[in-house]
Amino acid sequence: MRIEIATEPARSGRPNEDFIAASPSAVVLLDGAGTPVGSDSGCTHGVPWYVARLGVHLLAQATNHSDQALTDCLSAAIAETAELHVDTCDLSHPGTPSATVIAARLTDSALEYLVLADSTLVIAPASGAAPVAITDDREAAVGAALRGPMDAEASGTPEHTAALRAYVEAMRAHRNQRGGFWVAAADPRAAAEAITGSIPRADINGFALLSDGASRLVDRFQLADWRQALQLIRDQGPAALIDHVRDAEHSDPEGRRWPRGKVHDDTAIAVVTLEQPRPGN
Repeated sequence: MRIEIATEPARSGRPNEDFIAASPSAVVLLDGAGTPVGSDSGCTHGVPWYVARLGVHLLAQATNHSDQALTDCLSAAIAETAELHVDTCDLSHPGTPSATVIAARLTDSALEYLVLADSTLVIAPASGAAPVAITDDREAAVGAALRGPMDAEASGTPEHTAALRAYVEAMRAHRNQRGGFWVAAADPRAAAEAITGSIPRADINGFALLSDGASRLVDRFQLADWRQALQLIRDQGPAALIDHVRDAEHSDPEGRRWPRGKVHDDTAIAVVTLEQPRPGN
């Protein structure tokens, strides 16, 4: 398989809370949940620290334990990461660092996948049919009832900043709760709530993993569909899709056309193209 990766922080000089890593058989993408100004997390390390360690543990688990379900791999990775800071941080705090997760693993016969929270896995069928996007929309469903005051304010204003903080803190009450939404944080049991599946390898040409900062070109801005997005990536590379996202963001700096919590978000894309069998093989 061939893997192409592109990632960019929301602003230069700011840590990137998205994370991508790959091995010859697995790819993982995580999108960390930051803490707004004025809110506490109970953790002295911060989101980039958490996301990098969880991502490395998950990739190792998925690669080294190919006989284990991806949910078990994620559960073990969450437990290993929690162990690194349980003595220094309050992991029971509702704002403890968390992340969305995609894990994709190739076997000889199948693509196995896990999706937890609002990053997106896009499958390119070998048949040429429309791409299939797999995401966990429970967070968006919960947020739709809470984001009105934030969306009503112009981005970059003190009013929007205060409304964003209130929105994030209200969402915490629904995080990793029945009837709410699930993310990877400190409790390994969240892994069991992920969307999982398996697709015959012969049925796909490839797949892409996108954080919600990158997928917004399609799912929030609606400036392309998934077929067009994958074609752009094939023709110009994943960084070109990020460029299109940035152009759209810059065209709407106050969030009037596309209300959003962040004018600019971290972006991460991993694209995997599967090798076609050689003649005679």
